[in-house]
Amino acid sequence: MEDNRIVLRARLIELDALRYTPAGVPIVKFRVSHQSSQQEAGAARKVDCELAAVAFETEAKLLAAAQLGAAMSITGFLDRKGRSSRQVVLHATRIQFE
Repeated sequence: MEDNRIVLRARLIELDALRYTPAGVPIVKFRVSHQSSQQEAGAARKVDCELAAVAFETEAKLLAAAQLGAAMSITGFLDRKGRSSRQVVLHATRIQFE
């Protein structure tokens, strides 16, 4: 089982300060809000959720200069927040501001 790809349009609602890992890799944690209407079981369903996310290197530097409320398209994958955690975090591998 290999597929784990997420594409999400969202708004930036929280942004931590840019920091660096011990290896010198830029990292930034952030939260996004998503609202849409999706089709499920033949009916429209309103979707309204928030998701924790993290970005490294180029994407982290791009986000560090972003404004809260900015609309964005995020491509990435889901993983646990930490080794012993069951919480899910979106790892952003590509970010485009709209």
